[in-house]
Formats: sequence, structure tokens, C-alpha cells
Amino acid sequence: MTSPLNLDTILTGLAPLDAVEEIARTLEGRSPTEVIAAAQTIVGRDRLCLVSSFGTESAVLLAFAAEVDPSIPVVFLDTGWLFEETLAYRDTLTAQLGLTDVRSFHPDAERLATQDAGNDLWYSDPDACCRIRKVEPLARALDGFDGWLNGRKRYQASTRAGIPVAERDGERLKFNPLASLERAEVEAAHKRFALPPHPLEAKGFPSVGCLPCTSRVAAGEDARAGRWRGRAKTECGIHTLISAR
Repeated sequence: MTSPLNLDTILTGLAPLDAVEEIARTLEGRSPTEVIAAAQTIVGRDRLCLVSSFGTESAVLLAFAAEVDPSIPVVFLDTGWLFEETLAYRDTLTAQLGLTDVRSFHPDAERLATQDAGNDLWYSDPDACCRIRKVEPLARALDGFDGWLNGRKRYQASTRAGIPVAERDGERLKFNPLASLERAEVEAAHKRFALPPHPLEAKGFPSVGCLPCTSRVAAGEDARAGRWRGRAKTECGIHTLISAR
């Protein structure tokens, strides 16, 4: 049985950003709901949001968050290249979980007109495409928040194997409530919450991003092998580029 979670001794006399390593150690091994509730305490209930792609592995974090507080703002980046199935899944989960504050953010129209007028930037420069369609909109979306939740897990890929439960992201804190869960635990939570699968999961897409840069995954491949297939790129940038105020 885990001991009661007490953050007072960590935060006494310290700003949350200065105590991030101790926060991460304290939250390691805690349940997702404990991490989410602690994040609200640390940064303030009205200063925390959740960022979700509403992809194939998004539902469990959203369900845990809804258990804690269904009014937590949920940031959704609508890149303009998403599968129709993802948009439908967003609406399904929002209704089922009773999420009351899902906010959709889009790329800046002027940036698209000058940088991707032909809608082919994803092919010539995928990093620039992600920057315009995801990283920059996220920076706008996070304005006014001091912390954000995301659904990364260590088992997803070798590039995510060492992620902490809490980390510094520029002048914000980033929380990874599912980081230490095993795949079987996530699957069990999916069943416990009676969550519907993403419509594309049964069609061979265990990880879904934008349509041009997502492909089916063969048996035995890493779940994210279908993202930017054939390229060295493994992340869209929102987890590798530090967000700014």
C-alpha cells in the first residue's frame, strides 16, 4: 500500500519549476489519478491543461483525467491533415467521458499560406510541417497555463523509455501520468473504463497522427513504426522542442 502523497515538504520555499526533480521522484510509481490531482495542486487547478491527439492511445489518460476533474481543459491540435476517424473519435470520447472543456486549435492561416501553399510541406520538410501545424499552435494553446498533462508511456518506443513522471518544459511543468504503466495496465484500464477503440486501430494503425505521415504497422514492429516511415524523424516536435511563453 502506497503512503499518502504529501507535496508540502517539497514545495515549501521552492517554486515548482525549481523542485521538478523532487516532484518527479515523489510522483514516480503513483497512480495516474494521483499524478493528475497532484499536478493540479502544484500548478493550480486553473493553470493546468491536458494535451491530447485523440489518437489510438489517448483514451485512457482522458478517462483518468475525467475521474479527477472532467473540467480540465483539453487541448486538441487540429492540424488540417487529421483522419476523419480521429475527429469522430474526439467527439465520441468527449461525450462518453463528459469532458466539458475541449479546445481545438488550428494552424495560423497566414503561416500556411506563405509556408505550405501547396499542402506538400509534409513531404519536402516534415519538421517544418509539424512546426507550423503542431508546435506553433500548441505554443498558443498553452498560453495562460503553468503545466500540462500528456499521455506518453515508456513502453511506446526506445526514445520514450526514460521519460520522468514530471519534467520541465521551458517555463512550464509537463506531467506524464502514464509514464510508468505497462502496456497490460493501460489495456486493463481501457477495459475498466469501457472505452471504445480508435476506429483505425483494427485496420493496422496502432499509432495515428496526420494522414500523409501515418502508415500501417506490420506484426512485430514497434507501435510507432508507421509514423514518418522511412525517415529519421520519430516525434512531431511538441515533446522535443521546449515550449515558450
